[in-house]
Amino acid sequence: MFSDAELVRYQRHLGLEGFGPTAQAKLKSASVLVVGAGGLGCPALLYLAAAGVGRIVVIDPDRVELSNLQRQVLFTTEDIDQPKAEVAARRLRALNPEILIEALVARMDRTNALALVRVVDVVVDGSDNFATRYLVNDACVLADRPFVHASIQGFEGQASVFNWRGGPTYRCLFPTPPPPGAAPNCAEAGVLGVLPGLLGTIQATETIKLLTGIGEPLSGRVLLWDAWSLLSRTVALAADPRARAITDLPPEPVGDVCAVDAGDDFDSREELDAEGLRARLADVQLIDVREAWERAIGAIDGSVHVPLDQLATTDLTALGLEPGRLTVVYCAGGVRSRRAVPALRERQGFSDVRGLRGGYRAWMVRAATA
Repeated sequence: MFSDAELVRYQRHLGLEGFGPTAQAKLKSASVLVVGAGGLGCPALLYLAAAGVGRIVVIDPDRVELSNLQRQVLFTTEDIDQPKAEVAARRLRALNPEILIEALVARMDRTNALALVRVVDVVVDGSDNFATRYLVNDACVLADRPFVHASIQGFEGQASVFNWRGGPTYRCLFPTPPPPGAAPNCAEAGVLGVLPGLLGTIQATETIKLLTGIGEPLSGRVLLWDAWSLLSRTVALAADPRARAITDLPPEPVGDVCAVDAGDDFDSREELDAEGLRARLADVQLIDVREAWERAIGAIDGSVHVPLDQLATTDLTALGLEPGRLTVVYCAGGVRSRRAVPALRERQGFSDVRGLRGGYRAWMVRAATA
C-alpha cells in the first residue's frame, strides 16, 4: 500500500489514532482541484501536498507579482513574472515527489469548468472574485462534487463546505451575485497577509476530512474569523432546494468583485485609456484619488493628490486645478475614479472630467510596452 519512503514521510499520520493507514490510503487515491494559487490557494496546496493527496490539479492564469509575496507563501522574489500554477507545481513536487501535481496556466471558465470538476473528488475554491465562486458552485452542483470555500477581506474571513451530501451550496448563502459596486475592490481594499494563510489552512483541513471521512465537515455551517480580535464564531446555514435548480453554468462575467464597474449607468465614454491619456497629457490636469501609501509606490508625473474620501470637501482651486479644463482622475484599477467623475462634476463644478480606464496599473503597463 505504501512505499518505504511513504511509510517514513507519513508516519505521524499512520500512527494517529482515528486516522491511521486507512485514511492515508484514501488520501493517496484521492484527487483535488485547487482553483487559484493565490493567498488562499498557496497554504491549501502546501498542506494538501504534504498530507499526501495523490493527485492535485492547480489552475491559475496569473503570473507572480511583487505585491503577491506579502501573503502568497509558495513564491519568492525570483519567481516574479513566472506563471503561478507552474511555480506552485514545481514547489509542491519538491515538497512531495510521491504525488502527482498538474499545473494549468489558464482561467477556469465555462469552457473547462465541468471537465475539470468531474475528474476530481473535491474542489478547493481559492478564487478572489464572485464570477469564479458562482462558476465553481454551479459546476460542483452539476457534477455532484463538494467544494471547500473561503473568502477574505481586510482582517476578516469566512469558510464553509458546500454541496456535500445534499448540504447547502454557495447559492444558499448568497443566492445571486451582489449588484455592481456593492462589494469593494479586492486589490484596493487590502488584506492582512497572514489571514489567507489561516483560512487556506482551514480549507486544507476540511478537504482532508472530506477525502478521508474523519471528523465533522463544515457543511451547514459558516465559520467567521476575525483576525483583529482573534475571535471566531460559527453560524448555521440551511440548505435551500431552490439553490440546486441549476441546469447550466452561469454566463460570464457574473458580478466580478474585482471588475471595474461603478453601476450600470456609467458611460464608458467618460474614460480615457492609457494611450489616449498619453496623447493628451500636455493638455490635461491629473488628480490621483488613491491613498498616500499607494501614491508612495508610484504616480503619474504632474498629478495632484486628493484621496477619494476628501474629494468632495477639498478646495481644488487652491491646489491650482481649473474647473473648466479637461481633468483626468485615476486610481489603482479604475474603480474609484469612476466614483470620482460624478463627484467632481456635481459637487465641484468641473465641466470636463474623465477617468483613466484601468487606473495606474494600466498606465504602467502602457509605459512598459512603449
